[in-house]
Parts: sequence; C-alpha cells; structure tokens
Amino acid sequence: MSLRFSRSTLGQDSKADKTKSVAAILTAYESGLHADVLIGKILEGWKQDGGPGPQLKLAAMYVEQFTDRDLARTMAKKHNVPIFDSIEQAVTVGSEGVPVDGVISIGEHGTYPYNEKGQHLYPRRRFFEEITDTFQKYSRVVPVFSDKHLGPIWSDAKWMFDRAKEMKIPFMAGSSMTVGYRAPEISVPPGCEIEAAVGVGYSGLDIYGSHALEFLQCHVEQRRGAETGVEWVQCLEGKAVWKALDDGVVRQELFDAALAAVPHQSSDVRLCEAPSLFLFQYLDGLTGAIFMLPNYARGTSVALKLTEKSSLLATRFDERAEPRHPHFAWLLKGIECMIHTGRPTYPVERTLLTSGILDRALTSRIQDQKKLETPELAIRYQPANYPHAPDPPLEDPCTSSP
Repeated sequence: MSLRFSRSTLGQDSKADKTKSVAAILTAYESGLHADVLIGKILEGWKQDGGPGPQLKLAAMYVEQFTDRDLARTMAKKHNVPIFDSIEQAVTVGSEGVPVDGVISIGEHGTYPYNEKGQHLYPRRRFFEEITDTFQKYSRVVPVFSDKHLGPIWSDAKWMFDRAKEMKIPFMAGSSMTVGYRAPEISVPPGCEIEAAVGVGYSGLDIYGSHALEFLQCHVEQRRGAETGVEWVQCLEGKAVWKALDDGVVRQELFDAALAAVPHQSSDVRLCEAPSLFLFQYLDGLTGAIFMLPNYARGTSVALKLTEKSSLLATRFDERAEPRHPHFAWLLKGIECMIHTGRPTYPVERTLLTSGILDRALTSRIQDQKKLETPELAIRYQPANYPHAPDPPLEDPCTSSP
C-alpha cells in the first residue's frame, strides 16, 4: 500500500495553520539527493507532482556546490526563489533581519574530503555556525533542522548541540529512517524491559552507520527509565565480529532475527568480505550491537528481546517507492511541526547520542578495535513517541498528543 497524504493528515485544513517560510542551506541540489526529496516537497508537494504539500514556503536558498546535474537553479527559476551567495543572505532573504520562520540545513552530498576515520567531512557545523551567527547578529532565533547525524566529528556535534541550547534554538536533526515505514509493524511499549538489541546495516560505516544506529535507538529509547546514555563503545572487524557471536557477547538468535528481517545474499554471512560490529553498552546495562555488512545485507533492521515476551521482535526499515521517498515526506512533516509550533517534534539528543556512538566506533576502528570509555555520552532524554509513517495514515501528528 502506498502512503496516502490526506489533507487532514498533513494539516492542510486546520484554520489555525498558516504557511510558514523557510530558508534552505544546501551543499548540493540534484535529482534524488536529500535536497531534492526534502526541499522538492516544499516546492512541488508531498508527491512532488504539483499536488498538496506542507504548510511551508521556500523563501531563499544558499547552494554551495553547483554540478552539471544541478537542479537548484532550475527549481529556483520555476518557483521564483532567490539563490544567495552567502548563508547570512539566505537566512535574511537579503534583508536586515531574519524574516523566515525556520531554516533547513542539508549538509549532505557534494564533493568534500574524508578524514582518517572515514568520516565524510560535510560542513554541518560550519553551516550551523553561520546560521546561528546570523541569528545573533539580528537578535532573532527560529527553528533549525540539520539533516542526518551531527558533526560528523564528535567535537562538532557537541558544539552544535551546545550552541542550540545556549541560544534556545528549537533544534532537530537525524535520519529519515526513524519516521519511515517498518515491515513488519512491531510494538515496543513505552516503559518495557529490553534485554538485548541487535541491528543490521549495510554500505559505508559513516554514511549508513548513522542510519542503522538511529533506527536501533528509536526502538530502544522506549525502555524503562528512558535513555541515560552509553558507557563504552567498540568497533570490531573481520574475524573478531564472528568471535563476538561465538563467545556469546552478542546473542546469535537476535543476530539471526535481525538478518532475516532484511534482504541479503544467500551465501553464508561469514563470507561477507568486510564485516564490522559496532558494540556499545548503555549506562543501564543494556548492550547494543550493530552489524554493518556491506555487499551482503541490503537493508537496515533491528531485533529486540523484551522481558515480557517469549518471542523476539524484529523489523526492518521499509523504503517504498511512493510518494517519492515517503520517509522523507514524514521527516519533512516532523520539521514542519517544529516550525509551526516552535518546539522540536522529537529530541535532538537522540541524534547527538548516535552521532557520538558512531564517532567513537570509527575512532575505535583505527585504534586497533580498542574499547573506548565514553563519559561524554552520558546523554539523558525522554522519547517523544512521535509516529512513524502510518498505513493507513494517522491524524496530524502536529496536533496529536505524544
């Protein structure tokens, strides 16, 4: 079934709603890139076919890199949206103030260097710094969404979080997987006891490790006591990955359930050429494990063992074709809610924590798979229980109670 974006679901007929304006700060804008499947929905509707869309209007863009496949100039001309040469000009729409109601920062895609840990050094902190410097200059803050994980370097991630908190900026970030479809649907009741959690991911450790971590985290944060943070992080590679299974560090049945939930090659998983395992322990004693299986797994999943259930729970992120990457439509809906209410739709602390786990895992990897103590990741937060893509759709999550 395809996601049906009814007017009531997306807040189109609420008398209290009015269109809010946003500035988009982008690394690059091509067909299929994050700028396209987020900003394109503001310009051309949820299905990107000219139909109904969010109660948002694009006021200005800053685009750092124009490629031979660039869509920014074409879309700007079509929809009469100015493209400015600086972030400050885009946020101010060329004025002497901050007239927009929100900012969407997409520091993803484009040509940027990598560091020795394999982190793609997208300018997310620089973008956020220039956005917030503009807020300071003109004495007005508005909500900001920063796409994908923070940083990606931990010091940059923490700086962004601290800056938002200091300036009282409504701030969101993170993966679209947390709000996308899941197959099958599983119930993880708030306050439940979770004994163990195992995830499977694929592709590059930095680019898709962030998605796998957030997909696991949006499930385990429901456990009793909510989230209190992570005590240590380790990244294992090669034969050490399978030794963790053989030694019982990670429960084989949970790994099997998580792997079975995603499409994967039919050959023995232990023939995967470059497996990695993100292993981490939460402060409340729960152990988390993400198996990154490039060129073997073809999806992202999680398996959980709840104390009150004898059977395991397992689900995968389900990417459907319509309407034009629907998980990004539901991500944009969450952003729209924040811009309209002035409150984050779900906590940025989730993304801060997973960004920290990922950075520390990649650090462990280049330090001979050393276990790293992580007092800096004692990050507490309460989950918002914001709904993921429903089928059939739920009522407008902007107006429904958490």
